[in-house]
Amino acid sequence: MTNISHQDLQGLKNLQLTTTITIMFRTNWHLDAIMRLPVTVFHTPGLLLYLLSFTFKVLGDRVRLVSHCLSKPLKIGSYTFRTDFGWLHKPSLRLGFVSLVSSFSPRDCNSLLRQVQMSGYHDCPCHSTMDFHKKMEKLSITSTRTTNTNTNTNTNTNTGFNITNMWKEQTCTNLCCFFCLVKEPKSSIRRVGIASFFKELPLIDDQEHVMVLKKLWNMAMTQPDDPEFPSLGIFECMAKLIHRGLANQDWLLRDQNINIPYYAAHVIGSYTMSRVDFAEKAVDSGVIPQLMELFRGRMSWVEQRVAVRALGHLASYESTFEAVAEYETEVINLAMHLASTCLEEVYTMFVGVKDRNKRVKYHRDLLTRGVGGLEMENRKAEEWASQLQYWSLYVLNSFAIKGRSITLMCKQDFLKQLCEMWGGLVNQTSPAGIGLIRILCYSEIGRRSIAESQEVIEKLCNLSRSSDDWQYMGIDCLLLLLTDPDTRYKVIEIATLCLVDLIELTTLGERSNVGEAITRTLLIDFSGSQSRTKKSRAQRTLEEIWDLKVERSKQEKMLSDEKVEEKRVLVRLIKQEGNHSFWVGEIEEALLKYTQALLLCPLRLRKERVVLYSNRAQCHLLLSDPDSAVSDATRALCLSSPVNSHGKSLWRRSQAYDMKGLAIESLIDCIVFINGCNRSEMTSNVRNVPYYAARMISKQMDRAWLFATAMSKTANNLVNESRQSDGNDDDDTPNREHPNGEMMRMMTERKGFNSGLPTIGEEPLIRKGESSRRKLERSRGKKKCCHGYHTTP
Repeated sequence: MTNISHQDLQGLKNLQLTTTITIMFRTNWHLDAIMRLPVTVFHTPGLLLYLLSFTFKVLGDRVRLVSHCLSKPLKIGSYTFRTDFGWLHKPSLRLGFVSLVSSFSPRDCNSLLRQVQMSGYHDCPCHSTMDFHKKMEKLSITSTRTTNTNTNTNTNTNTGFNITNMWKEQTCTNLCCFFCLVKEPKSSIRRVGIASFFKELPLIDDQEHVMVLKKLWNMAMTQPDDPEFPSLGIFECMAKLIHRGLANQDWLLRDQNINIPYYAAHVIGSYTMSRVDFAEKAVDSGVIPQLMELFRGRMSWVEQRVAVRALGHLASYESTFEAVAEYETEVINLAMHLASTCLEEVYTMFVGVKDRNKRVKYHRDLLTRGVGGLEMENRKAEEWASQLQYWSLYVLNSFAIKGRSITLMCKQDFLKQLCEMWGGLVNQTSPAGIGLIRILCYSEIGRRSIAESQEVIEKLCNLSRSSDDWQYMGIDCLLLLLTDPDTRYKVIEIATLCLVDLIELTTLGERSNVGEAITRTLLIDFSGSQSRTKKSRAQRTLEEIWDLKVERSKQEKMLSDEKVEEKRVLVRLIKQEGNHSFWVGEIEEALLKYTQALLLCPLRLRKERVVLYSNRAQCHLLLSDPDSAVSDATRALCLSSPVNSHGKSLWRRSQAYDMKGLAIESLIDCIVFINGCNRSEMTSNVRNVPYYAARMISKQMDRAWLFATAMSKTANNLVNESRQSDGNDDDDTPNREHPNGEMMRMMTERKGFNSGLPTIGEEPLIRKGESSRRKLERSRGKKKCCHGYHTTP
């Protein structure tokens, strides 16, 4: 028998529930030892029920433990439950309790019921004491107990009770109880009672305010289109609750009232999400001034998230837009500031605080609902921070799409910041910053401002040559800029070098003939653009496009099938020569062979050209030319069917973007590559992620982490503070920590930050019999090809 100390069991409150259960199964728990411990050790939510259900097989022991625990206050999570069985209000605990008691024998049930009877259990917060003796007389009693198959099976027909009916048949004596009002079967009585309740709720002081708000929040989330509550004054009630919380700090800090403004704003946003009639009622009820107070940051970023969400919904409808537009300048400035700084604020105020006890407690409770530890809190905080940024941009989109406040949004600093707002992997349904840039490109002022920023244009080019879901938005932005005569020649030098790789793109999502549209836009004034571009790289690129899409296409239309087949054979021979040169280490010679084969290969042989472009991209990688590697890999992916599906090209472009320091583009290509590997192995039911791809994912996940910039700024601030303090300290102590030590500690804290995947020649492979320096260099190239999924077809 294992002895369990108070300290051992006390430590369980910091463990997740699954970990606790695992420990219980692997430890020989003893009832007498546990019952000698104070009840306060049961801090993990639901731990008592798991102890009852899984640890103690003897039902009598279960009842003894219940009696022991309920004879004094019991704390579970953030709730302190007395002997009145009020803790059964929590649905998850009540279901577990019902399941537990249903397996009791009648005698054990009676023992437990004596505890319930003494406590005066009630179903809703305002219930009066139940008479369980009378209740027992009304309930039909059946209980069956099954023992081991080696023993006789006995069926008890003694009098018992059906625990699930306990809550169904209770009645409430308080006519103003919200929980009872919503269960009222008569519609007229229910509506009158709820309407009266909504009017009185902001005026009374009651500990159960938060329970009511949680119930309303849950109903608004699950039934956002139900017209009953919006028609009975819920919006006016929520607005008054927010006002009271902001105006009366004493009331706000009492009990759990600190949560009320969050739930109230969330309820408003949920009901106005998809119903314009609800939005109109909300505006008429005066919710906008109160939401603006939260939006201004009167409380914290948690309330700002739900406030900007609700304002975004109201601004998206024509009938309610003007009500939000009364605060237009302030709303735009606040949304721009919040979108730019929210990630840093959430990191500084929450994620970057490693000691959980120093984090705001009600933030922790709202994020995880009392379940999970530090990892869960950080994950939810990242998700909420992404949503906060998304909803801020959504508000800006609502104004920009109507052509309002474009000048305010087109500040160069903000446009550059928009390029870096990608939402992270936790937000896969929002185009984030690129969505707003695209809307700005539809306005003349927006196009002029965007064309002035080379950084923005380069970001659009990188997005256009990626496997991101929003690739088409990057292409749209570039085409809009090239179509406008006022901005065409400001961006053509950069945009042409990118879009030339996409001219053979057939379909992209639901869009067809994308490459043809790009070609027409680039060649709008090809004959007259020579004097404007002065035979630059862009001019040479336009000539290449003309030759490929016009001259060469005309010539190949005259080719017979026999001639095409002859060229196919010749191209295959040249490719084999290139492969041989590649394997012996003559990378430059292999590059020339692949180029020669591409010039000879007919345009209709798309599969052969995919391989040639992809192999040439690998040569560029080994020659440390990532720009050309990205170009050739992109051309191969445009020719693949479906688009962006050629695995080797995805991996090679991911490496090229890694060499260029573009973590997001590299990460997305690598993820798509891994997904392709999994799809190809689904037939064998084996899904193996290549180790080199896993290392790349680990490396880029840290670099592209939503809080990476905020963490870097925080680390730099710590370094600067450390240097300042060192400058004021005249003591030259030899053991003093290096000023960069704190920064390095934070940078390496996240898993795999420094264990990235170098793109070229990391692991030398010396083949048997080779010792010369030249052969060693060749073998390094081969090793990288083999381990980096680079083997040429």
